[in-house]
Amino acid sequence: MAPLIALIGGFAVLRVLGLAGVDALDGWQPAVRGGLALMFFMTGVAHFVGKLRADMIRMVPPRLPNPTLLVNVTGVLEILGAIGLLIPATARFAAIGLALLLVLMFPANVSAARRELDFGGRPATPLPRRTAEQVLYVAAAVLAAL
Repeated sequence: MAPLIALIGGFAVLRVLGLAGVDALDGWQPAVRGGLALMFFMTGVAHFVGKLRADMIRMVPPRLPNPTLLVNVTGVLEILGAIGLLIPATARFAAIGLALLLVLMFPANVSAARRELDFGGRPATPLPRRTAEQVLYVAAAVLAAL
């Protein structure tokens, strides 16, 4: 839920700032890129923080090798992608890369839901809701790439 709040909240705040006269944020695309950057920076950092890190490592499908390395790599890619979204010269490529990363990481969400993993008393996000969120995130990344 936190990534969804970051995306929507970040977009809303940046869009309001653009409408209030901040030229660099005047338009929907800078707001989408900023909301995505906030979301991916937040989720990227979570790949390296205590309990959240352990939960992400457990989410990796058992058939994949070295879950710790996969979580490290995806965390770094998310942080780099978030930074790339904020640089006009790299924003399009970052958005495309992040959309592809979302698609590649989706099996971990499917695996967590199917294995009914528990994360500190809260169950993995149900697959229909997670799928809808993932579609929204990919759509936002595609819009950011336009």
